[in-house]
Amino acid sequence: MTRIAPEVDRAAGELRACLGPLVRRLRQVHVDGEVTLSQASVLVRLEREGSSTPGALAAGEQIRPQSMGAILAALQDRGLVSRSPDPSDGRRVLMSMTAAGRQSLQGVRQEKARRLARAITEGLSPSEQRQLIDAIPLLERLGQLV
Repeated sequence: MTRIAPEVDRAAGELRACLGPLVRRLRQVHVDGEVTLSQASVLVRLEREGSSTPGALAAGEQIRPQSMGAILAALQDRGLVSRSPDPSDGRRVLMSMTAAGRQSLQGVRQEKARRLARAITEGLSPSEQRQLIDAIPLLERLGQLV
């Protein structure tokens, strides 16, 4: 078993404690007219995993199928997802993200990035900005190790 130095153990706790609120705040960024948090989560899943059945989406999001049905209906009404028969089983339907869904998701991501960039610019000194930029490769690598 690897022995963890006390300062590394403390740093891990502090990193988790500071990144958690940052991630939560970014998740809460809402652009007027854009998708809700639950709708965005479904779009991200469809983007990452490809077309899926409503039941599989509900299981993946850990929500009731009825709730997923409401989310998918809202997304479909806005043209962000489409419904098609499952080629391997015509009794089932597959939900897919449309080009408009990809564009909507990209818009949300761009707004989150803009808000974060503004916070970095307005809240950190040039020296602190450089430190943060220099730490990004380490944070990316750490994310792959966890």
